[in-house]
Amino acid sequence: MAAPNIVSVGTITGKTAVQAIGTSATAIVTNSAASGKVFKLNTLLISNVDGSASANVTVDLYRSSTAYHIIKSAPVPAGSTLDILSTTSVYLEEGDAIRLTASAASDLEGIASYEEISE
Repeated sequence: MAAPNIVSVGTITGKTAVQAIGTSATAIVTNSAASGKVFKLNTLLISNVDGSASANVTVDLYRSSTAYHIIKSAPVPAGSTLDILSTTSVYLEEGDAIRLTASAASDLEGIASYEEISE
């Protein structure tokens, strides 16, 4: 099924996903193939929970076995938060995922706020 026409929406469900970010690319939000939905990613925050060391984060949109980078190896200083989507939203079509990768395990956490839209 194709993604719904967002002009004639039947249901919008607000969701929040959280993730401890590891050193392998792992999806924080995935819109399954043939879901019949579109996801509107509104917020993506990356926090460094390490008290003393900076760590880098990579965020990609994964589509058709290809990673398209939203941000690559961006530094997140110790004890701070990086706002990835401060001025825009990203729509995830069927089969798309947003993946996160850290330069060091256990240093970064991600929070994604999104809307699941269906007819």
